[in-house]
Amino acid sequence: MKKAFSLLEVILVITILIFIGSFYVKKSNNSDLEYATNRIVLYLKQARYQALIDNKEKIENELWHKRRWTLKFFRCDSNIGGLYYTIYTDKNEKGHPGLDEALADPLTNKKIYSTNKCIYKKNSSKYVLLTKEFGIKEINVSCNKTSSLGQISFGNEGKVYSKLSSYKNEYYEYEITSKCIITLKDQNNDSQELIIEPKTGFVYKN
Repeated sequence: MKKAFSLLEVILVITILIFIGSFYVKKSNNSDLEYATNRIVLYLKQARYQALIDNKEKIENELWHKRRWTLKFFRCDSNIGGLYYTIYTDKNEKGHPGLDEALADPLTNKKIYSTNKCIYKKNSSKYVLLTKEFGIKEINVSCNKTSSLGQISFGNEGKVYSKLSSYKNEYYEYEITSKCIITLKDQNNDSQELIIEPKTGFVYKN
């Protein structure tokens, strides 16, 4: 009877185990990427619904359009690195979201919010920390009209905007007229796309 493995057999087994292990690691990373995308789709749908039931139009306020429900992507502090996002209504119309302006996660009731410190907080959704939680290293918004990473804003009429004007009476500037594609890329250069339709704001994964 054969009592020991040959060196060739040991190398073969190790090679097979490494191959299988790398497959499952890749699968896990892809799952993180997919999970991050699914969560953004969920949050965008919630923001769209919130915009439809929460009419921000105020005739007496010439900057009312800045209060539309918005998902905006940010970079974490340069000393920390990474990406995050917040969904908010700009109540003070200054463009700097606060915790009290953020939308609540419909599943946990935690705020869809972070500061650029990108740290976990018990009253904020951890899923907004794209790099820390999911390993996302890059965001591309095809319809981006801002000087930042990009944002998506929803009107109560169902339309979608890629930017909110800082000028009075420019209520309907920057409406998207074609599909807007948000691409997430992880540290393995795997990518996932989600699409936002113009006119209706319908959101889905590609």
